[in-house]
Amino acid sequence: MAVINSLIPARFLTLLAHLVIVVTIFWSRENNVLACLPVSYTQDQYNAADTQLIVALSVTLGMFVIEMAGFLSGVSMFNNTQSLLSIGAHASASVALLFYLFEGWQCPVIWWIFAFCSAFPAFTEIIVFIAVLGFKRKPL
Repeated sequence: MAVINSLIPARFLTLLAHLVIVVTIFWSRENNVLACLPVSYTQDQYNAADTQLIVALSVTLGMFVIEMAGFLSGVSMFNNTQSLLSIGAHASASVALLFYLFEGWQCPVIWWIFAFCSAFPAFTEIIVFIAVLGFKRKPL
């Protein structure tokens, strides 16, 4: 029973860790865009990479809103399956984004991190939300 009770704070902390890293990348966006570009680049290449990074980070923040709404409303707070999925995805995202920050990975990598570590848990959160509120059923 102690392991089940520790899922809630672990999920909250991994969500916040991922959120803090995304906000940090937003604040240091110029350095990250420059790391994505070749040594000699045009202004159009810079603008395209900057736009790509802004869109990826903005959509990631939107996925945070979905997940935090489901979590803080209590719809999925006590769902062990959703909690484990969320913990794994956001812990992986935190590690991957730290490598992205410190190693200067290419900009398209952030879309892979977004797909597996933000969009997938948010999609499952929506499914849990629909199952609980729409069908009045207890989720798995």
